[in-house]
Amino acid sequence: MSFPLAAAKTYDATPARRVAFLGLGVMGHPMAGHLARAGHAVTVYNRTAAKAAEWVAAYGGASAATPREAAAGADIVFACVGNDADLREVTLGEHGAFHGMAPGAVFVDHTTASADIARELDAAATARGLGFVDAPVSGGNLGALNGALTVMCGGAPEVFARIQPVAMAFAKAVTLLGPAGSGQLAKMVNQIAIAGLVQGLAEAIAFGEKAGLDMKAVLGVIGKGAAQSWQMDNRGPTMVEGRFDFGFAVDWMRKDLGLVLDEARRQGVRLPVTALVDQFYGDVQAQGGGRQDTSSLIRRLR
Repeated sequence: MSFPLAAAKTYDATPARRVAFLGLGVMGHPMAGHLARAGHAVTVYNRTAAKAAEWVAAYGGASAATPREAAAGADIVFACVGNDADLREVTLGEHGAFHGMAPGAVFVDHTTASADIARELDAAATARGLGFVDAPVSGGNLGALNGALTVMCGGAPEVFARIQPVAMAFAKAVTLLGPAGSGQLAKMVNQIAIAGLVQGLAEAIAFGEKAGLDMKAVLGVIGKGAAQSWQMDNRGPTMVEGRFDFGFAVDWMRKDLGLVLDEARRQGVRLPVTALVDQFYGDVQAQGGGRQDTSSLIRRLR
């Protein structure tokens, strides 16, 4: 699979750092690309080595055979992998980055994972004299390509201050929200809000279509009023057109909502709408839409 290159962007001046980036999927590939374009010396690792070779061909830098080798000598190690198990493997596994990082280096995790793994890795990092920041992102593949992600962080203020200007290479905002785990909890808040918004937008469009309205025209009108949202502006028109072959996949959203609902049970918080929308996404998966954008929720209603 060939990835599109990161879009052109103006970068804030910041001292060049030696960094590593672990995980070159649809998010990590352009994020690491922005770091290289911002002037940092980047070494990448990907489980599929061909993707790392493709990245080096596009951006320069170097690739490594293991997370440990990629992390050796790095000031900051960034990661964006699949889930808690993947994250534990690339940090604490036999060839994990924590074994190669020098004391004082910082590990920044952009994976959407559990708050528990963030706290576990923070403790493990501290025991090794390392810094740790959990830093899940919002903005999807387009935000990663444009270097305009929103990054929600948990960690110690002095550690965050060291990584924030570097992470701005691929972000429009990098914000500390509390101790380790806070970034992951904030991402859960984000996904709860999105789930309800997308379902509401899907129902509104389906209703309007059945009523015989020109829904593109309707969205153009109500998008100037109280109903306006990012989802309406960016996903409303494509929902009307029935285009779902882009954006944040249903499979990923269900993974995220699983984390949300697990945490809600631990906290004793009721999330009835989120739980229902998670079931609706299960219906979309059963229809073969697991790799489609989350706006494909409307398929259930047509």
